[in-house]
Amino acid sequence: MPKLPKGMGKAVIIGAVLLAVIGLGSTTFYTVQEQERAAIMTFGKFTGEEKAGLHFKLPYPIQDVIKVPAEITQRIHIGYIEKNGKDISEEGESLMITGDENIVSADAVVEWKIGNIEKYLYNIEEPELFLRNASIAAIRTVIGSTKLDSAITDGKTEVQIKVKEKLDELNNLYDTGILIQDIKFQDIEPPEGEVSNAFKEVTNAREEKNTKINNAKKYENDIIPKARGEAQAILENAEAVKKSRILNAQGDVAKFNAVQQEYAKSPSITENRLILETLEKILPNAKIIISDNNDSTVKYFPVNDLLKGSAKGATTTP
Repeated sequence: MPKLPKGMGKAVIIGAVLLAVIGLGSTTFYTVQEQERAAIMTFGKFTGEEKAGLHFKLPYPIQDVIKVPAEITQRIHIGYIEKNGKDISEEGESLMITGDENIVSADAVVEWKIGNIEKYLYNIEEPELFLRNASIAAIRTVIGSTKLDSAITDGKTEVQIKVKEKLDELNNLYDTGILIQDIKFQDIEPPEGEVSNAFKEVTNAREEKNTKINNAKKYENDIIPKARGEAQAILENAEAVKKSRILNAQGDVAKFNAVQQEYAKSPSITENRLILETLEKILPNAKIIISDNNDSTVKYFPVNDLLKGSAKGATTTP
C-alpha cells in the first residue's frame, strides 16, 4: 500500500467534515416566496407553517418543508380547456340535463385558494382532481333541478349562487382545506344547431320584451306626475271658485238681510226705492218725472232738466 503524504489524512478528514456541514446547512435554511406558504414536517408529521421569507429548520431528516402556492387565487375550467390561446369545448364535462329534461352546455370557471395547508396536504390525495369532480357534480345537481328557460336567462345568477353553496358543502364534508372564492359561468346554452338558434331567438324576444316594459315604465313615470299636477291644479281652481261663490252668496245674503230690515221699517218707501233702482238699471237713459194728479190738475217735477241745469252751473261756477 502506498503511503499517503504527510498531513493528507488530516486534510481528507477536514474536507469530509466541511462537506457534511455544508450539506446539513443546505437543509437547514430555506426560503418561502411571497405567493407560497411552507408546511413544516417533523419526522413526517405536520407541526406548523411559515409565510414568505428566509427561515431556519432542523436538518433533514428531522424536519422537512413542503411549499404550496397558498397566497394566490387558482382557477380550474369546467366544460372547456385553454390551448394555444383558444377555448376548446369538453362535451363530457359541459353537457348536462336540466330539470325539465332538456340538454344544455354549461362552461364555468372556479376560483379557489388553499385555506388550510394541513387539511389540503393530508385529507385529500389529489386536491385539484377532487375539486374538478366536486365542481362538475355540484353544477349537474343544480342544473338538474332548474328549468332550461330559467337557466339560460334571468336564473343564471341564482344557479351560480346555488352551485357555490353546494361546492362549499362538499369541501366542508370532506374537510379539504380548499376555500372556494367564486364560480362564474361563461355560457349556459343549448347545444349548437337549430335548438340553439331557437333558444337564442327566445332570448332575444325576452330582451325585447324587457326593453318595451322599461320604455312603458319610463312613459308611465313621465305622464303620471304630469296628470297628477294637472289634477291638483284643477282641484285648487275648483276650491278657489267654491270659496268665491260662497263669499258672493254670503254677500248677497247680507245685502238681502239689510234690505229686509229696511223693508220691515217702511214697506212702501222701500218698495218704491227698489222699483226706482231697478228701473234705473233696466232703463239707464230714461227720463225721470215725478207727478201728482191731485184734483184735475197734473203736476210734475222735471228732475232731469234740473239735474242738467245744476250740471251746467257746476261747470261755469268755480
